[in-house]
Amino acid sequence: MNDIVTPPTSAPEEALPDVLMRLVSELHDVAYLIERVEPQILEVGGENVLQSPDTMKILQGIDLAVQKTRGLAEFIDTITGSIPSEWKVDVSTALSLVKLADMQRSLASGMRHGHSQPLSKAAGDFDFF
Repeated sequence: MNDIVTPPTSAPEEALPDVLMRLVSELHDVAYLIERVEPQILEVGGENVLQSPDTMKILQGIDLAVQKTRGLAEFIDTITGSIPSEWKVDVSTALSLVKLADMQRSLASGMRHGHSQPLSKAAGDFDFF
């Protein structure tokens, strides 16, 4: 899962709208992952956790991070509609900077197999990196 994926060399230039839509998908995934943190904090901390002003600030920060991430995704999605498909970009250098192999694969090809951390994983499962 953590192996580095070499971007395809046969087509270094891709349509910019396609690349941006893959980015939109990744941003929605990030928002989903952030959003899953909040109920876990409440579960671990119990009902009394809501009495702490510091915890409330953290929960508000989580909500803000989700809203900003989704807002960025919607912004990119909206402006992508006005970008001509003839506009091409070479993403090979940018992809080489992405360290998460699953994200690199998704951004390189658009192939997606659900969220990066599916809910079906058993408690205690983890990946070494």
